[in-house]
Amino acid sequence: MARFVRWYGSGPLHLLVLIASFALTGYAMVRLFAVQPVRVAIWFVGAAVLHDLLLLPLYSLADLSAVDVLRHRAADRPAVPWINHLRVPAFLSGLLLLVWFPLVLRLATPYPGATGLSYSVYLGRWLAITGTLFAVSAVALALRLRRSRRAVPAGNASGPGRGGTP
Repeated sequence: MARFVRWYGSGPLHLLVLIASFALTGYAMVRLFAVQPVRVAIWFVGAAVLHDLLLLPLYSLADLSAVDVLRHRAADRPAVPWINHLRVPAFLSGLLLLVWFPLVLRLATPYPGATGLSYSVYLGRWLAITGTLFAVSAVALALRLRRSRRAVPAGNASGPGRGGTP
């Protein structure tokens, strides 16, 4: 087993899941290309171009900006990796917007008849879900900060009355 891990870089379960995901992706591609090959190819090329030329620079710039603006912290505060508490809800919110943008932005005409809902509900629901995602993430960060403050021994704090020298 150690020889396999050294050769492959991970355990056999990882390899099995990777093979299964490639098989599922291949099956989906065969099914999609059998129905409308030109439209699927255009969609894949368009998605790759949109992602690589527009979205990747935008969210990389947003991430670097957030890290740069929010990196300064007080010296007495515990170091907790906080950036993922912004990345995860932003990613999930963006993914929901990407999937539902025709309805959120009121661009699609056939959907209201098919769903039975008017356009007015989608933007509010997306904003509510986004707010909830960020609120849950903020609570999780607050709990991590609280737990990390408790983990810091009281003798390490310096200053009068805190176990240090005045």
